[in-house]
Amino acid sequence: MAKLIYSMLTSLDGYTEDKHGKFGWGVPEDEEVHSYINELTSSVGIYLYGRKMYEVMAYWETAHRIPDQPEFVLDWAHQWKAAEKIVYSSTLTEPRSARTLIKRYFDPEEIQKLKSDAEYDITVDGPELASQAIKAGLVDEFQMIMCPVIVGGGKRFFPAGVRQELELIEDRRFDNGLVVLRYAARN
Repeated sequence: MAKLIYSMLTSLDGYTEDKHGKFGWGVPEDEEVHSYINELTSSVGIYLYGRKMYEVMAYWETAHRIPDQPEFVLDWAHQWKAAEKIVYSSTLTEPRSARTLIKRYFDPEEIQKLKSDAEYDITVDGPELASQAIKAGLVDEFQMIMCPVIVGGGKRFFPAGVRQELELIEDRRFDNGLVVLRYAARN
């Protein structure tokens, strides 16, 4: 059975984007960090996205065409392109990447079946879509990629009104001040 993983860049005060919708403060340009994230996601075969997150991530479909990309960036682009993507959107009509399916709504029962049938892990990306998976009790692992910044407001990593017991399974520190915290959900 595959794990459903919620992984996002977040500020130290728990926001995935600031009150203006910006998140560039969290882009991992550091080779050590980016390579570690590549390693973390190497078990992933399916990405679940909302429309906004998908539109950001669709960049990776053509990132290999940009001259002078470092090898660790090309490695991530290759991983992303090889995976299946499911995008939940009521407005998107056509995917901007290969191996992409568009669905109109998030169905927890369908995700549970997907977890049962999948050979590789699944990520749910974006705090709005992840909140639905968290509230349905579907998330098996939380990966908080904590950036050394406080943004003071915006979109939170965790949804309000949810209580979840967690067990720390890994913490990793980087020279640039970034910390990755991985927690398993206690179900």
